[in-house]
Amino acid sequence: MKGRTPTAEEKRWMSEISEFGCCVCKKFFGVTSPPEIHHIGGKTKPDAHFNTIPLCHPHHRSGESNERFVSRHPFKAQFTQRYGEEYDLREYTRENIGWNK
Repeated sequence: MKGRTPTAEEKRWMSEISEFGCCVCKKFFGVTSPPEIHHIGGKTKPDAHFNTIPLCHPHHRSGESNERFVSRHPFKAQFTQRYGEEYDLREYTRENIGWNK
């Protein structure tokens, strides 16, 4: 699915969360891991690029679920059970980078 082009402000947000690192690794394990951008509700809705969280490859789309980590894709229910709601992780990220939109 192709999304729309991010605005300058959305690009700034995504750049800042990329610098923050994986929100799951930071919140639950106290480490910084290089992230990918995960769009919570897809890439085509209004504000789609603000509804994003930074997730490292294992937490985003490695396709594994084990005692060490749960990947968001394809294990959304298990991911949520272990780490919480995606919108709560977005708020955690916003608070920790001092973002006010």
